[in-house]
Amino acid sequence: MMAGLGSWSLSVAALITLLLPGSREECGRISLPTPTVHLGDPLTASCIVSPNCSHLGPEAQIVWKLGRESQSGKRPQRLEDGSQEFTVTVPRLSSPRVLLSCYLRWGHSLQMLDQAEVQAGYPPAAPHNLSCLMNLTTNSLICQWEPGPNNHLPTNFTLKSFKSRGNCQTQEDSILDCVPSDGQNHCSIPRRHLQLYQNMGIWVQAENALGTTKSPQLCLVPMDVVKLEPPTLWALPPSPEAAPPQPGCLLLRWEPWKPSLYIEQKCELRHQPRLGEASWALVGPLLSQTLQYELCGLLPSTAYALQMRCTRWPLPGQWSNWSPSLTLTTAQRAPIVRLDTWWRQRQLDPRTADIQLFWKPTPLDRYSGQIQGYLVRPAGPAGAGPPLCNTSELSCTFRLPSEAREVVLVAYNTAGTSHPTPVVFLESRGPPLARLHTMAQDPHRLWVGWEPPSPRPHGYVIEWGLGPPSPSGSNKTWKMEHNGSISGTLLQENIRPFQLYEITVTPLYQDSVGPSRHIYAYSQEMAPSRAPELHLKHIGKTWAQLEWVPLPPELGKSPLTHYTVFWMSSARGQSFSTVLNASSHGLVLHGLEPASLYHVLLRATSKAGATNSTSLTLMTLALEESELHVLLGLFGFLLLFICLCGAARLCCRPSRKNPLWPSVPDPAHSSLGSWVPSIMVEETFQLPSLRDTGMPPITKITVLEEEEKKPGPWESNDSSGTCGLPTLVQAYVLQGDPRACSTQPQPQSGTSDQVLYGKVLGSPTSPGPGHYLRCDSTQPLLGGLTPSPKFYENLWFQTSPLGTPEPLVPNQEDDCVFGPLLDFPLLQGLQVHGVEGLGGI
Repeated sequence: MMAGLGSWSLSVAALITLLLPGSREECGRISLPTPTVHLGDPLTASCIVSPNCSHLGPEAQIVWKLGRESQSGKRPQRLEDGSQEFTVTVPRLSSPRVLLSCYLRWGHSLQMLDQAEVQAGYPPAAPHNLSCLMNLTTNSLICQWEPGPNNHLPTNFTLKSFKSRGNCQTQEDSILDCVPSDGQNHCSIPRRHLQLYQNMGIWVQAENALGTTKSPQLCLVPMDVVKLEPPTLWALPPSPEAAPPQPGCLLLRWEPWKPSLYIEQKCELRHQPRLGEASWALVGPLLSQTLQYELCGLLPSTAYALQMRCTRWPLPGQWSNWSPSLTLTTAQRAPIVRLDTWWRQRQLDPRTADIQLFWKPTPLDRYSGQIQGYLVRPAGPAGAGPPLCNTSELSCTFRLPSEAREVVLVAYNTAGTSHPTPVVFLESRGPPLARLHTMAQDPHRLWVGWEPPSPRPHGYVIEWGLGPPSPSGSNKTWKMEHNGSISGTLLQENIRPFQLYEITVTPLYQDSVGPSRHIYAYSQEMAPSRAPELHLKHIGKTWAQLEWVPLPPELGKSPLTHYTVFWMSSARGQSFSTVLNASSHGLVLHGLEPASLYHVLLRATSKAGATNSTSLTLMTLALEESELHVLLGLFGFLLLFICLCGAARLCCRPSRKNPLWPSVPDPAHSSLGSWVPSIMVEETFQLPSLRDTGMPPITKITVLEEEEKKPGPWESNDSSGTCGLPTLVQAYVLQGDPRACSTQPQPQSGTSDQVLYGKVLGSPTSPGPGHYLRCDSTQPLLGGLTPSPKFYENLWFQTSPLGTPEPLVPNQEDDCVFGPLLDFPLLQGLQVHGVEGLGGI
């Protein structure tokens, strides 16, 4: 335990010793071959751990880091003094400035022993574009250069020079080096180190940690590179004795830079119009002795910018900078324009007319002089009198005698007047335009077209302005078309969207004018601001009558093209719509449901858009109680009729499997076990019950055969005793007296191929048994030879005493009559149970 505490105490003491100030330097240090390397080259460094750190252990573990990246070092080497040398090699330096650190591994942590900064870069590039100027203001030689690309290392520049004779091949006297300030690429050599008229060799040297370079040498004479300051330009004021400058000419003078007053020099002048995209025009050389110049060949009434520069002449020198700009304007030229005129005339009295004259100037020359005003004079000799109008506006109003038909209009400025334009007030007696139409090109342009009349006019006057309710003739714009063959023009001036414009076109002829034609148009139209309100006029159970009041036209709004009515049922959510023309003011909705809620909406549509009205909610009327009863009765009758039709179809259907009563088959050609009726009874008769005493018993059953049969040995051959048979093969039941046969004669068959099987007489309510009587037939009914059937063939024969049958001889002319058939062999297959079952058939 004590040994463990002792080793722990030694480790803590060693760590404290390592952390003391100066302990790291004594323990380890980094050694670099050079602190600056070429960027991209490898770097080898070593960390030497002194023997003073031997208490840390015989084998110290060193970790290298370049910036934040760990580097793997080599195995240590022990030196003669007992210290250990740890070496690391970085294959390539990619950063201009990086820190290299040496760490000692202490347990699970790292303790830094030493750190060194490594710089990387390139040797300096040679400076270039070295130039020098002799500044007479500072009386020094100023040289400047370009340093070249960045080398990532601190670089020192030095301006070196020497005095020489000849072409700077030999060096005579050195001149003190000029070191520029940090970050500057120019340096000045003072006048005291210069010989103004002697050659100098000048170059720039660049130096950093990786090398030294220098620029190409410059050989010059300081006065040959002198640079003058620019002169000062002035406008030459006009002299009273001298004539004013001609249009297109400028008079100017300049004042040289004062330090260069005794230096022979020449100057250059350049000028450029202030408006436009023209380039500078150069004039020169101008000698400094004149100090004034008249510049001609310029545009009249145009402002120009003027600049001047100077240099030594005839000796070499550098051009000065351009002087500040001087702006001068050339003299004006008399206006060269065409004046288009138009007028409105109003007769004040029989002798005086009020004339409102309009005009528009059209320059005929690109450089026509500016117009300062207009003069309107009477035509003829009276034109020498006072003018009718003198204005800078494009219109004026004056009065003329009714007999005066012409005035003269001119434009003027300080240089003179334009050519006079005669204005003749023509009479309106020409043919009118055939047709006038307009079309909006966009919100700020309108196209107006017409059909030229015959004969063709010489031109047209088009006027346009805001339409009603604006005052007539206020703020109207006009223009003149001098081509009489055109059929339309585009109006682009003073056109605003959503405004109603009144457009007037007047044809102009040789000595008259035609009547004016008017048209109204919108440059752009808006959608209706609102739609008419819907009103409910009448309503019923399945219909509703709506109406609305059309809104009056609005200015700037496009006319309506149609209405659309939408209505939707609240119960079912179904929606409907219909389209009506713009002249409609009502609608009747049909096919509505009684007692239902509907929402109705009206939409007003124009070419510019659509606007909806407020929604109208209505409720249709409910049905009355009597109407409901009628509808329910009709529905019940329809349901009963469908049920009856279904029952009749079920009963009368030939293919049904369970008929109401079976057909009696031929015992000679059928079997009771497998018999299925092949012919259905098409007629159904309602039979009375056998228990009813008031009704006669069942009549007879007749089965007919087509095949001829021979008479049995026990049957009579008397043909008079046979029952009459029908010709057609059928089965039927007749109701009548069981004691009497039908008196209706029956047709007889000559071939005797139709036989009657027998008659059963009696009543189910009589106390005695019934009687069975065979009819005469040529075919035996039973299979045995005895007339008495067996016990399973006829029940009546079993209950009656043998040989004493009840004497019952019916009339042979009547049909055979039957009583109850409970013991008839052919009916046992029908599963008839008792007389009640038979009566229910």
